[in-house]
Amino acid sequence: MAAIFSSGQTGQLLAIIDGAELTARRTAAASALAADYLATKDARRMLMVGAGRLSQNLIEAHAAIRPISEVTIWARDPRKAEATAAQIDLPGIRISVASDLEAAACEADIISCATLSSQPLILGDWLKPGAHLDLVGAFKPSMRETDDRAVSRAEIFVDTREGALTEGGDLVQPIERGIITAASIRADLADLAKGRHAGRSSDQAITLFKSVGAASEDLAGAILAYEAQGI
Repeated sequence: MAAIFSSGQTGQLLAIIDGAELTARRTAAASALAADYLATKDARRMLMVGAGRLSQNLIEAHAAIRPISEVTIWARDPRKAEATAAQIDLPGIRISVASDLEAAACEADIISCATLSSQPLILGDWLKPGAHLDLVGAFKPSMRETDDRAVSRAEIFVDTREGALTEGGDLVQPIERGIITAASIRADLADLAKGRHAGRSSDQAITLFKSVGAASEDLAGAILAYEAQGI
């Protein structure tokens, strides 16, 4: 899949970019940007739930903004988790595969989920004080990566309100059941980046960032990729 990047003034074709790679990188970058505001400053243990294309990008992005020293990967198919773990080489970071999702979640400072699950994988009762949840999968209203308990315990942030409230099952479903409301969303990524919201309220708070993607993120990524080439 190719992404076409054209001049907004003349319509001139400027670049043809690998669309899948662009999406993977900008998704991970958005999660890391949110975590820079929401994860505790000393977050060292990361749990990666899912071993698909995005998993390595997400691990590398989070490691770039926090002093991650240990990453555990969990997937329904342990062989995929092992294959992903074997591909990652980050100096000073120990990479392992989890067989017990609950145990790994209970210890994690950052939990990043990038799956196609339709049923909750991470339960709210597993989350320790100060944990940060990064939810990238579950991009349809019918999908879930966390349960209602996790959502009700967390301080909720999103990439865009419109997208999260119409597409993200982790928020759409509990809102429909009255567990939370749209007003439960404290801020979006723009609010955080522009300093309109300070992020987590305390080191003991549990934070949740729900990402469903936005065209503006693709555009920003394309501009960065184009400018980096010095064309």
